[in-house]
Parts: sequence; C-alpha cells; structure tokens
Amino acid sequence: MAFTGSLRKTLFGLLLVMIFLVMLLYWNENQSPIKPAGSAMLFARIFHREGVVGGSEGTWTYKCVNNRCSAFGGSTTGKRVPFLTCTMTCGPINIWPQPTGKASIGSKASRFRLSDVHFNVKTAHKPVEDLLWDAFRVFKEELRAVLVARGAGADEADSSTVTENGDAARGKGQQDVGAKVEGSAAKISRYDVDRFDVRINVLKSPEIHLTMQTDEGYNMTVGHTARSLVVKVFANSFFGAKHALTTLQQLIWFDDEERILKVLNKALIEDVPRFNFRGLMLDTSRHYFSVESIKRTLVGMSHSKLNRFHWHITDSQSFPLVSKHYPQLAQYGAYSDREIYTADDIRDIVQFARERGIQVIPEIDAPAHAGNGWDWGPKHNLGDLSLCINQQPWSYYCGEPPCGQLNPKNNNTYLILQKLYEELLDLTGPLDYFHLGGDEVNLECWQQHFNESDMRTLWCDFMQQAYHRLQIANKGVAPKMVAVWSSGLTNYPCLSKNSFAVQVWGGSKWQENFQLISAGFNLVISHVDAWYLDCGFGSWRSTGECSC
Repeated sequence: MAFTGSLRKTLFGLLLVMIFLVMLLYWNENQSPIKPAGSAMLFARIFHREGVVGGSEGTWTYKCVNNRCSAFGGSTTGKRVPFLTCTMTCGPINIWPQPTGKASIGSKASRFRLSDVHFNVKTAHKPVEDLLWDAFRVFKEELRAVLVARGAGADEADSSTVTENGDAARGKGQQDVGAKVEGSAAKISRYDVDRFDVRINVLKSPEIHLTMQTDEGYNMTVGHTARSLVVKVFANSFFGAKHALTTLQQLIWFDDEERILKVLNKALIEDVPRFNFRGLMLDTSRHYFSVESIKRTLVGMSHSKLNRFHWHITDSQSFPLVSKHYPQLAQYGAYSDREIYTADDIRDIVQFARERGIQVIPEIDAPAHAGNGWDWGPKHNLGDLSLCINQQPWSYYCGEPPCGQLNPKNNNTYLILQKLYEELLDLTGPLDYFHLGGDEVNLECWQQHFNESDMRTLWCDFMQQAYHRLQIANKGVAPKMVAVWSSGLTNYPCLSKNSFAVQVWGGSKWQENFQLISAGFNLVISHVDAWYLDCGFGSWRSTGECSC
C-alpha cells in the first residue's frame, strides 16, 4: 500500500510538471512580439510548401484527359508532370476573375529565370510611373518568395533588386553565380528564354488614387519568338496596368519536378471589371488583427483583383486607433497597449495597399457601436460622449453587447469625430467614398435621456451633423459618395440618394433591399446570408436570419 501511494504521488507530480511545461510553451508562443514582415516574406508564408515534393505526391504524374487532369501512378514511363503544371496547361482558362472580354491563352509553356525579367513603362505621368515600378517590385518579390518557399536554388530565386532600366542590381556573390550560368550551354538547355520583357503603356489617367470613375480595364498580349518572351500591356490607368500584372502572375507557376518557373507563352486578354466597387471588410475591433495579418489580407485581395479594403477599425468592443488629437480613445478603449494602430501603421498599410491597386476605406462606426473608448468625457470636462455604455440587459439598448451609443446632443462628440475624420483622410489620401457607419441605432437607449416625439429625428440629425463634420475635415468638400449601413432607419426620408450610398448587410430577402433600390439609392451588397465569411467560427446568436 505504501508503495502504491508513493507511485501515485510520483505520477501526480509528473502530471503537474507536464501541465506546467505545456502552459509555459503556450505562454511563450502567445507572448512573442508582433513584428512586421516584408511583402516577400508575407507571400512566402501564405504560399509556403516544402521545397522537395515528398510522400505520395512525388510518385504521381498527371495527364490532361477530356480537359481535366487525371493522376497516374509511378509505373508510367517518361518525365513526371506535376499537378500544377497539368492544370495550367489543361482545360479552361486559369485566370481569376475570369476576363470579361476576349481571352485566348495557349497551352505551351516557357521556362525562364527571374533575373531575366525586365520592365519598361511608358506614361506621361511621373507619379503613375513611380507607382508602377513599386508594383513591379512587388511582382518580382512575390515570385521570388514562391521560389524561396519551395527551396529553389540561388540562381532561380534571384536575390537581385529591380532598377529603373529594367535590369537587376546584383551582389558580388550573386553576380558570380549568374555569370557562370549566363555564358554556358547549361542555361540554354535549362531555360527557354534569355529575355522576358514586360512593357506597359498607360495611355490616359494621371491618378494614383482610385475613384468610382477609374477605368480599370487593360489589354494584354504575350508572345514568344526565338529566345525572347514579350508581354505588352495597354491600360488607361495605373489600376488597369496593375490588374494586368496580376493576370500575368496568374500565368506563371513553379514546376516542382523541374524546379523552375514556367509561364504560358501565348495569350491575348481584354478585361475590364464588371463592378467598380469590389470590396472586402475586415473588423479589427471585435478581434484585433496585427499589421502583418492585415497585409496578408491585402495580398489575397490583390490576387483576386479586389479594389476596396473597408477597414471597420472601431466598434463597441474596442477602439484600437491611436488618435493624435484624442489619445484617450485608445487608452480607454484598446484591448491592450499592444493591440493598437498608430498613424505610422495606417500609413504603412495604405501604401502597401496602393501598390497593389487597393483603396483603404476607414470606418469609425457611429453613432451606435461606440462604447468602450468613449467613456472618458466627464473626467476631461467634455460631458457624456456616449450613452448606455455596457448597460444591461443589453438586448434592450443595443444590437449586440457591449452597448454604447454616441450622445447626439453633445457638441464635443461631433468635434472628436471631425478630428478623427481629418486624421484618417490625411493618412489615406483623397477619398471619393467614405463610410460613416450609422448601423443599428437603438432608439430605446436615447429615449432614456431625451424627450423627442419622434426619436428617428435624432438619428437623422446625427447623420447630417456627421456628414457636415466630414465635409469640414475634407477641406470643405464632401466626398462624392458617403456610405452608411442599412438599418430600420435608412428608409426614413432624411438622407439624400445623391450623396449617400447604403451598404446592405441584412438578409438577401429582407424587404429593405427592394425599398432602397426603389428609392434610388446606390447599394453596396454584403448580405449576411451570402457574403459574411465569419460564419462557422462560433455563434453567440443561435436563431434568426443573422445567426451563423
């Protein structure tokens, strides 16, 4: 019995030690500092695979059968064809989104070396030229990251930097490697081209800021003669030319059998987006996303040719934006002093997005969805900036917990919003589309404090005041289109259809959709039952059309 008791104590002690070690490892993992990463590293992390094909995949080869790739076991003779090489040369066009105009793409591929890719820009507008060189740098960085992630050799990975004559500036060690291959028969047998020229002509627009009227179309041809590959692009704006680079990148892949980059060497593509607003919204208040995570999202957007990053930066849960005029908002509202966005962070994200043809649209949701971060007014002699903060039962006073709704009769509330708008416009550059929020205003919250006979007029007055403050913040000129979220109040005769667009988030069959269309409003469609991407990752609301 004594021995059994001693054994139990020993096992119990070992269990405690194991629990402690697991907790320690978890703690260290979650306490690692958030560090920024370059676009090449981000791309490598997104598309990382082992450099050498292992396991069963390396024993399969693929053949195009009836426009589909079929797998065959290792007993087949001849050179192995990887799945990606098969899919790029078999079946329908592998471009996303599918081109809207003429599209003809050959099935023959050319092998090339990244350092042989050269870039030439013709445009009358220096800002457009500079931004296109940035876009080309991103193009090469992402291809280089694919090579690095797959363990390609130094020659294929091309550690050079891009210069404005289209050549590569190499380090001494890299130059030696390149020189050995350049003049040898090995290069001729390994690569199909000695020069890969990308020639871009931007014919019209001098703009580097996206607008609702921007022409994002492009025409692109790819041709292969002798040992030269030439890509010609004609576009009317930087954004059209950037989409052409994205399409070209979709014609390129890494062959994991030959360990080399390949490109489809014959193509004719005419393309223009069907919609001038192709957006994705990210909520960084309910759940904080690091700058690196946001950049990963932007990379994915650029490869799908999405052009508007709607940044829902604040909500009732947290206020991570650090304002230079009102730092108290983040001091009181951020989850922690690490889960914040500084002006430098926003400026970095905006530039990162612009190089990828994406406009950043920030949103400070108001008047509802504004609780934590707004509760410091009385301590600074500014009065109650927000009402019903964390009030219970929450279902009486807000659409979801925690509650909070800005005070429509405190002028300091509007002054703070004006300064926030000024800061955001300064960081993002000119915007012809701005989002004011306006979502899920709860009239019962305001009814506790005010005695208006029709509480809807308070919402109307608030939105008009916010619009006026935005106009002041934008140097006296309102953006051409200002968006609000749909709600039971957007049909109230208050907002002008010529100035306001409505972002519809409710169910696709809700009556408000048809009412807003009939009223002549421009709509941004983001129905919860079709376009929300968070469903399936937990549901705090189990019933109703908005449940997941």
